[in-house]
Amino acid sequence: MNVERTTRSAAWARAALFALGPVAVALLAGALLLLAMGVDPLAYYGYVAGRGLLSPSGLQATLTRMGPLLLIAASLIVAFRAGIWNLGGDGQFLLAAVSAAAAAPALAAHAPVWLVLPACLVLGAAVAALWSLLPALLRAFQGINEIITTLMMTFLGVSLANVLIKLVFRDPATTVPQTRTLPVADRLPRLFDTTVSSGLLIGLVAVVAVHLVMTRTAFGLKLRTVGANPGAALHAGLPVPMLTVVVFGISAALAGLAGAVDVLGTQGNVRADWNPAYSLTVVPLVFLARFNGFGTIAFVFLFSVLSIGGESAARRLGVPGYFSLVIVAILLVVLGLAEYLDQRRQRKGED
Repeated sequence: MNVERTTRSAAWARAALFALGPVAVALLAGALLLLAMGVDPLAYYGYVAGRGLLSPSGLQATLTRMGPLLLIAASLIVAFRAGIWNLGGDGQFLLAAVSAAAAAPALAAHAPVWLVLPACLVLGAAVAALWSLLPALLRAFQGINEIITTLMMTFLGVSLANVLIKLVFRDPATTVPQTRTLPVADRLPRLFDTTVSSGLLIGLVAVVAVHLVMTRTAFGLKLRTVGANPGAALHAGLPVPMLTVVVFGISAALAGLAGAVDVLGTQGNVRADWNPAYSLTVVPLVFLARFNGFGTIAFVFLFSVLSIGGESAARRLGVPGYFSLVIVAILLVVLGLAEYLDQRRQRKGED
């Protein structure tokens, strides 16, 4: 029993090291870059924590930002656990956002809000799922690499979203190309008399549900089997092509739901050339959490603090607004090195 407990403790300590170690290294590297730019790292991180975590308004903005990010994370967990690289989340997100932004004001003029909001959320998820159909079929029945097809569909999706905003769904009452604005009163309700959008709850439920389905159900076991060894899955009689299409649909629908939640809960409209590029940003967070839903929630919260606080720090210290993304990029590189060293250590242990 003591040996088993010690082994379990060592496994948890190793997991914590490989999860938190890259974060610490990335923050340290970010500090060195700030010093090279002539900026006090303590002041920068102080503004980040003060605005993104310690300030009541900043904390509420952080929690609101988490809603779509968690839905993107749920989308990636489904795909990655099934061995599928759905890197088309940004295109799926934008097309769903534009669809929800165009439909919500039009429907709100003729139907109650309690009916309009769920309908637009479903619409966004459905549009994104349909947009993923071509890469899904190519991967399932032709074996074409989905990394290439989903990235290509992202470029097409972003361009199509801009065309729809400028030519089809443009609000004629504005000079800047954008969709009509959904009134604040008709958006997703706020939580507990705060400015936090209920999209946060939708994101939390999605991540927890995905985690439980993938780890506790027979359906999740099938998807993990397909991801681990497609040949063995075929030999076991699993319908691999159909499961592949289903995974694409679920993953894309969650990414589309993220776009709809962002528009219906926070933005209210979509402007031309707007692309927050959440999908590729969340990829390293999901890998840091080792595809664990609960760990992903923690890392998404950390990134949201860094994102909201980094915007404030950039204004106060003259740091480029995208510096927080530089830290995320460093984090991705460090994560890759950590994975390489871990696999090398395991191979030496087997030898």
